[in-house]
Amino acid sequence: MSRIREGSPPSRRIGAGGRPPDVGLLSNSEAAACLNEPETKSLNRVRRGRAALSNASGRFEAEARFSEDDGWGGGVQVEATPTHVTPERAKSIITRNDSPDLSFDRSINPYRGCEHGCIYCFARPTHAYLGLSPGQDFETRLFAKRNAAEVLERELAAPNYRPRTIAIGTNTDPYQPIERREQIMRSVLGVLSRAQHPVAIVTKSNLILRDLDVLAPMARKGLVKVALSVTTLDPILARKMEPRASAPKLRLEAIKLLAEAGVPTAVMVAPIIPSVNDAEIEAILTRAHAMGAREAGYVMLRLPHELKELFAEWLLAHYPDKIRRALALVRSSRGGKLYDAEFGERMTGSGPYAWMIGRRFETAVKRLGLAGRRMSLRCDLFVAPVRRGEQLRLL
Repeated sequence: MSRIREGSPPSRRIGAGGRPPDVGLLSNSEAAACLNEPETKSLNRVRRGRAALSNASGRFEAEARFSEDDGWGGGVQVEATPTHVTPERAKSIITRNDSPDLSFDRSINPYRGCEHGCIYCFARPTHAYLGLSPGQDFETRLFAKRNAAEVLERELAAPNYRPRTIAIGTNTDPYQPIERREQIMRSVLGVLSRAQHPVAIVTKSNLILRDLDVLAPMARKGLVKVALSVTTLDPILARKMEPRASAPKLRLEAIKLLAEAGVPTAVMVAPIIPSVNDAEIEAILTRAHAMGAREAGYVMLRLPHELKELFAEWLLAHYPDKIRRALALVRSSRGGKLYDAEFGERMTGSGPYAWMIGRRFETAVKRLGLAGRRMSLRCDLFVAPVRRGEQLRLL
């Protein structure tokens, strides 16, 4: 049964999907006991192929909607959740930023929401801007910008446009499963290739290999580089944490094939999650380097807005024995909070634990000979697309 509570801020609900009020303060035994409570056990069942356990309202909603078992069994919904894709006509496609934490000032996101369903994804809270839940809605109610290539061509043709590397995959994954059918990313790459515009891609999917016929020629001109995000080498953990992303071995194989095709390839150990995957940093870097990765980066777990509760809920369901230590270490690296958005620290954190992670990463990178500096892409080859209507004037 679904209930509506007016005027109840989502971040302070206790009954939202059986979620505990502050999981980080629970002892191990208290956390485990929560799994035996009727609401949690019946309402927060893991759905096949989905990571989020609940679908609570976003932070901007006046009404807080959540499920509650009324004893008639209506709250138990464990059937598979289908994916719904809504076409979106984008008015613009290049997003600008001036963040000192980022190495790029512009990016493209072909999709809103992500079917990979990574439970730790910092982009989940953006679904609240659409009036949807950062929980299961983020994984199942997706938006495809089917006119992305057309809009991109128009923006690149603007007289005042100046080329700099465009990042793709920094928010939602451009190679998520629906890309097989939509092929928006491929059409965007086609525009960038024809314009000889530099692009940096981040993904968790081996679907990127489909576009090697475009990427390899661009790489020979110094126009593209790719980073594969590898969070764990454990396929069981990966299936729980990022249920519809490519398996770890497939991502490593993608690194190998991209490198063999001459595409500069990096590995991102991101995010590093205390007590969950932090023991794998050196192993991931070693395997990726052996496959051909020549750059590496890492990001500490980020838990903005609704993601705090969603991630704590996931930990409680899958790793109740680790939840107290995991969230305590997150707080220790975020100034006593579960998240700190301050520039300069939000990516790597602060404090003894964050310092130790940084030194481990640096030591491994140095030992393996992974590049300490990022490769720069060429901007001098850019050829602006011809704007519609100008071809006739040229004739």
